[in-house]
Amino acid sequence: MTTHIIHFTGPINSSTCGNLITTCSRALQQGAERLQLNIATMGGECSYGFSLYNFLRSLPIRVDTHNLGTVESMGNILFLAGEHRTACALSKFLFHPFHWNLHGSVDHARMAEYAMSLDYDLLLYAQIVAERTEGAEQVLDIPRYLMSHPRIVTPDEAILCGLIQAIDDSPMGADVTQWSVHA
Repeated sequence: MTTHIIHFTGPINSSTCGNLITTCSRALQQGAERLQLNIATMGGECSYGFSLYNFLRSLPIRVDTHNLGTVESMGNILFLAGEHRTACALSKFLFHPFHWNLHGSVDHARMAEYAMSLDYDLLLYAQIVAERTEGAEQVLDIPRYLMSHPRIVTPDEAILCGLIQAIDDSPMGADVTQWSVHA
């Protein structure tokens, strides 16, 4: 099986979203039969995180993910797109409340729209985590983490919570094609 590794090291935004989609497409054109996405991200924008999750899940080949050191915030959704998920022993997962930057004045209708979007993003986030960690020994309380009580999950805890299947510090073979997507 021909594996291509993509290193994703940066924020989740319009630029890195487009670059990851392009890189995955190029890997497929070059005969990749499996992608391994190595991730180091502090997260980013919800809309692009959900888009990347859906894109990766729709690919016609297997996609596995690996935590290179830190997967935070919306990075957890990107990470959960993987079938087989691993993490380095010295890594972490961070879940914390959503926040938006508002520019300029905001009227009541726009504020209501923002609140509705935040609520729906929280619902989608919790649904994805629940689906991808179903049957885990410990259940993550995603609504609590995203609204008021942030949580860091260690690799050992991540196994119990179903975020990862294994701790693995050497997920790269010397003979694989490697790509990079970064800010």
